[in-house]
Formats: sequence, C-alpha cells, structure tokens
Amino acid sequence: MPSVCRDRAASAPTIVSQTPVGVVAVVEDDDGMRLALQRVLETSGFAVELFSTAEALLAADLTSRTLCLVLDIHLPGMSGLALRQLLEAKGVRLPIVFITARDGAHLRRQATEGASAYLVKPFPSEALIAAVSRVLQGGPDPA
Repeated sequence: MPSVCRDRAASAPTIVSQTPVGVVAVVEDDDGMRLALQRVLETSGFAVELFSTAEALLAADLTSRTLCLVLDIHLPGMSGLALRQLLEAKGVRLPIVFITARDGAHLRRQATEGASAYLVKPFPSEALIAAVSRVLQGGPDPA
C-alpha cells in the first residue's frame, strides 16, 4: 500500500512510494508464526491480511486485491496444496510463497509445481522478504 505523508504546506497527501495497491495474504495456522510473518512483512512496507485457515481466506474473497500468498502447506482443514489447486481450478493465478516446517523431497516437488517460492521453517526474515519481493517483481525463485 502506498505510504502517505502530510505536507504541512498543502492539504493534500503526498504519495511517497509507488507500491501497487493490494495485499500479501498470509495463511498460517500457528498464531505466533502468523503474527511474526505479519511484523516482518509490514516492517518491509507490505500491506498484509492474515488468515488461520484456507477456508477463511476463501470466505474473505480477497483474490482481486491479493498480490501474493504466503501459504503454509500444512493447515487444518484444507491444506495449502489443496487451496492452490482450488484457486487454479477457478482460474485464479496468484504468486505463492509456500512455507512449511516438514520438508521432504516429495512434498517439495508437489509444492514447487506452480509455486513461486518455497521456504522451510525456520527461515530468516530476509529470505521471506526476498521471496515476496521477487515474486511481486515477476522473477523466478532461485531455489
């Protein structure tokens, strides 16, 4: 979301950054991790919407404003992988940064098909910012 500052000499706000209007949607079931992701992303200038389940994201119907999904693979109810499949079946193509605490070759293959980035918890906050920034700029994940 653009940063806005008030110019004391003028009544109109001045746009400071040219960040596209939209949000990074974070779907993570762990409360502490979800809030940590929010802090990291907001500190880096991203507008963030938080969800604890895939179903909550779908109910919010944010896809028209969502620039990127930061999506946990293992969620209660619908998994992150199932959410990606559902969105694709509906014709919704969003950049996805998958995050997981349970890495494995088979899971990595499943997740990286069609995903923009894949991070294994715990990961440094810089890795998340780099992945989100890269996908918003249309760049590939260097794996």
